[in-house]
Amino acid sequence: MEPAEIQGDLTEVLLSEADIHQRIAELCREIERDYEGRELLVVGVLKGAVMVMADLSRELRRHVQMDWMAVSSYGAGTQSSGVVRILKDLDTDLTDRDVLIVEDIIDSGLTLSWLRENLESRGAASVEICALLRKPEAAKVDVDVKYVGFEIPNHFVVGYGLDYAERYRNLRAVGILAPHVYS
Repeated sequence: MEPAEIQGDLTEVLLSEADIHQRIAELCREIERDYEGRELLVVGVLKGAVMVMADLSRELRRHVQMDWMAVSSYGAGTQSSGVVRILKDLDTDLTDRDVLIVEDIIDSGLTLSWLRENLESRGAASVEICALLRKPEAAKVDVDVKYVGFEIPNHFVVGYGLDYAERYRNLRAVGILAPHVYS
């Protein structure tokens, strides 16, 4: 879906599909350098990271193993509750593995902080984070994120995997959702 098809639902397009693809390619070159000679397990956080995970894994010029985890701290609202629930756990043993968590967005940081600690406690050799978007103004905890695509303002955004009530995930860009849509 293109932004023009839902322009009344957006107040602004923050990132085009081309912007996103270019930045993902740059992040992949960094990841390739940092993990050269090491086996990498890439863990996508469902559902929002599906688009990022797909494009990131296709852009990497090396073998990677993939797994998925679903966690939630949102419910039906537009702000994180901070209470994390595992909806789908990993199928892979993390013992002595280099793990890269792939996330769509970091808002408060509460969910990601919890997730990193959870995966580290499973015996991973290393756990790093790659997030397409980060909202510095929304941070409630400091989370060390090794790979950040874009820092964005503290608005409710949709597209490229990000949703509101399971809509807008297939938008090929990232845009600010108009308040009249969710008010």
